[in-house]
Amino acid sequence: MNRHPGRKVPLALGQRLSLWLAGQTFLGLALVSVVVYVLTALDLDSRQAESLQQKRELIEHVLSEARGDRDLPSLKHKLDDFFLGHRDLALALRQPDGSMLYENAASAHAFGPIKRSTFQLEHWEPASAPLAAEMVLNISADQKFLRRLGLTLMTASLIGAVIVSVGSFLLVRRGLGPVHHLVEQTRHLAVEKLHERLDGSMQPRELQPLVKQFNALLARLSHAYAQLEGFNADVAHELRTPLATLITSTEVALRDPSLPHATADLLGSNLEELRRMTGIVNDMLFLSHANSGAVARCQLVPSVAALAGDVVEYHEAALAEAGLTVVIQGDGVGHLDASLLKRALSNLLGNATRYGTPHSTIQVRIESPRPGVIELSVANRGPRIPPEHLPRLFDRFYRADPARAMASVNHGLGLSIVAAIARMHGGEPFATSGGEGTRVGLTMQHRAGDA
Repeated sequence: MNRHPGRKVPLALGQRLSLWLAGQTFLGLALVSVVVYVLTALDLDSRQAESLQQKRELIEHVLSEARGDRDLPSLKHKLDDFFLGHRDLALALRQPDGSMLYENAASAHAFGPIKRSTFQLEHWEPASAPLAAEMVLNISADQKFLRRLGLTLMTASLIGAVIVSVGSFLLVRRGLGPVHHLVEQTRHLAVEKLHERLDGSMQPRELQPLVKQFNALLARLSHAYAQLEGFNADVAHELRTPLATLITSTEVALRDPSLPHATADLLGSNLEELRRMTGIVNDMLFLSHANSGAVARCQLVPSVAALAGDVVEYHEAALAEAGLTVVIQGDGVGHLDASLLKRALSNLLGNATRYGTPHSTIQVRIESPRPGVIELSVANRGPRIPPEHLPRLFDRFYRADPARAMASVNHGLGLSIVAAIARMHGGEPFATSGGEGTRVGLTMQHRAGDA
């Protein structure tokens, strides 16, 4: 995707190399073709001049034979006999006074492309001045040959360039195969897979330094991320005790009957905020443990639908207040962490309750898209989520609503916890939104044969 509309998107490396090699090949073949064409044209011109010289000598020989008997009709007859075997040649002989002495039937103007040669011949009468001779050679066959040669050479250059372009594209594509393999490896990297490294064993020597540097970067990033998660866990853990102390103290203070009403309202508001902060701290601590490699403690869940029914019953009051109904579709059996599954479904159902259209139906779908996988999702009718927000829905503290609606109730970690629970079960979260509503859920793996 072009991030800069005013800037041209550069061609791919394979395309650039193919076009560059094709252009070089065409220029090289064109240069060779020009050299061949010029040398051939010069050779033909030399042969034409040599042919005219030989014909001139033959005509001089015929005239020297006729000079002895001085018979003009006999001379013309001999010249006609000579030109019967040389139809590509024309001759015109003029007397010193300019009158035509001889001209064969093939006129120079009917020849097309011609090559002329003018010279003087001794008169067949000894006392007379020399004859003016003009000899014309028909070179149309040579010209046709040169045109065919030029066309052939140009066609060969173009075909050669196309063949080299296609061949180089295939070779470059094959040569870039290791790069595509690296791209596929990096595509599967994620926050929860920072411990993985690129496999450079099959990479060419030129790419080995890149693979090593990238793996070193992954190691540094993994270490930094582990430190950050550890810091978050430590902070969350350290905050739990003072928060618990503050909550207890506030609750004790609220039990004092002599407490002024205004002070009681203020302490009640503070208590709500303290409990909200405790929820955030607990969620942050859970996410830190989950992202540190914690796995789900699975046990046999005989009916995922029954578990979903318990969660729906827990949210019954909020659903009734929002004017929503819930339908559970499908069922599944598998070894799963029931408490984590309830927590994920509770977050999904709470999210759908907040943003669902009043008096609509929320669908809880339990499906098995393939053996060993259970897919749990919650679909609701409501505002469409723009596509650019969907990939970030599971980020911590991210809200698609720029106005941060319900920020006092929803602190933005619910879907992050859903994603963490999915990863703890070897699955992944997903979200779609369109004209039919929004669907958010997770996939979970379980042992084959348990369903």
